[in-house]
Amino acid sequence: MHAGVGDEIQVHGRTVGSAEQRGEILEVRGPDGAPPYLVRFADGHEALVFPGPDCEVQAHAD
Repeated sequence: MHAGVGDEIQVHGRTVGSAEQRGEILEVRGPDGAPPYLVRFADGHEALVFPGPDCEVQAHAD
């Protein structure tokens, strides 16, 4: 997975009925856009994310 600051990460629910989460990537801590990512989610909390197969990154539109 490759991402940059300002990109959006989407975490799909892993179980039936669990909500999807979206957040903005604030910081890329891996080399050359690799994880982990510091993410601010829509509810305002920030977390260090090591994305799995349930995640997608959408590039920030300039």
